[in-house]
Amino acid sequence: MKEANPESSREVIKGSSGNGYLATLKEFPKEAKSFLNDVRTETRRVTWPSMKQIRATTIVVIVTVFFFGVYFAGLDWIFSTAVAWLLQLGG
Repeated sequence: MKEANPESSREVIKGSSGNGYLATLKEFPKEAKSFLNDVRTETRRVTWPSMKQIRATTIVVIVTVFFFGVYFAGLDWIFSTAVAWLLQLGG
């Protein structure tokens, strides 16, 4: 994989005329192709989860969301009841 070299890109941009920017634009297709090749190479190295792992983690997420939904609904009910009671006392 190619390492980033910030010095070389600065040299191109520092040019006194517009040629620095033009050179940068001319290099874009080559750099984009290199980047996409690097992405493809890294994607091949990824260890993808099995369907069994996907199902298990999906179930954990659904159960956790349900639990916190019930928990926060209960807290909302308690606090709204308490605020309503306090407002009745004051007014």
